[in-house]
Amino acid sequence: MKILVTGAAGFIGSKLMGVLASRGDEVVGIDSINNYYDVRLKYGRLSEMGIILNDEFVWNQPIQSLRYETCRFIRMSIDDRHAMEELFEREHFEKVVNLAAQAGVRYSITNPYAYLQSNLAGFLNVLECCRHYEVKHLVFASSSSVYGLNSKVPYSEEDKVDTPVSLYAATKKSNELMAHSYSKLYGLAVTGLRFFTVYGPAGRPDMAYFGFTNKLLKGQTIQIFNYGNCKRDFTYVDDIVEGVVRIIQHAPEKQNGEDGLPIPPYKVYNIGNNSPENLLDFVTILQEELVVAKVLPADYDFEAHKELVSMQPGDVPVTFADTTPLEQDFGFKPSTSLREGLRAFAQWYAQYYGTNE
Repeated sequence: MKILVTGAAGFIGSKLMGVLASRGDEVVGIDSINNYYDVRLKYGRLSEMGIILNDEFVWNQPIQSLRYETCRFIRMSIDDRHAMEELFEREHFEKVVNLAAQAGVRYSITNPYAYLQSNLAGFLNVLECCRHYEVKHLVFASSSSVYGLNSKVPYSEEDKVDTPVSLYAATKKSNELMAHSYSKLYGLAVTGLRFFTVYGPAGRPDMAYFGFTNKLLKGQTIQIFNYGNCKRDFTYVDDIVEGVVRIIQHAPEKQNGEDGLPIPPYKVYNIGNNSPENLLDFVTILQEELVVAKVLPADYDFEAHKELVSMQPGDVPVTFADTTPLEQDFGFKPSTSLREGLRAFAQWYAQYYGTNE
């Protein structure tokens, strides 16, 4: 199976590419490698894949993985329409996984224009290429943020998602609408995945667990929003990747409704741990695992470095995934405990940045 993975230097994309290549799929990964956060992390993820890059490599030129014969990487932006069309015409992909996007709820409040090209124009290019080059299944990353101000929990795929509280969430809702329209108009098989608070080793530095660690290591104060009265459905990255791999293989079926008209081959699934954790408990576990991994000393005064503050713009008090459809259709449910996941992160952090010893 020949698969395109966009956002391939990202947190989820790099791991997905490795899993697909290791099982024998032919994988092409693309990523613009922008400087939203430290590009050395992105280079590091790709190097794990046997893709060795430097600042001089050429845009739109394939680089062969030294680890996997069936894996290549191309520095390319999904908002480059011409390059995308050339890529699809040349490669004839069977499946596409779109993970490329400008991420970050809070960043979208201060830098709104950064979201236009990748999340909207770029996604349109993906849809157009999938349509014209007969891709059999498009899987794309949506987000739990689309649930916005919904008060009913757990969040179900059947719930209305008309009240986003950030531009990022609005672009993800827009992606779902755009994808549904292409599924209806052109019979394109599409599956959208609403990821819930993904975390783990080699993640994004702007995520809470990573940012908290960096600040604590520097002796800075971490801010815990809504005075600690927040709950998040933290989902370990390996569980996310396993869910994506299972879903790639099963495109929504094309069928007709009772009126004889075709039903769009379109599905949306939550991928979350189905177990929201209190933010204060999350911080306590993180602290404990950072000490065990020797990132921080055993006598670190955590209480002196914590500040409880009010809710920040664009945030919601709770996220909680109903994963019943995922379990019913694919026999899968994320299961990594928060302690297991944060332990893996702490161990990676110690190895990547060094310990306190």
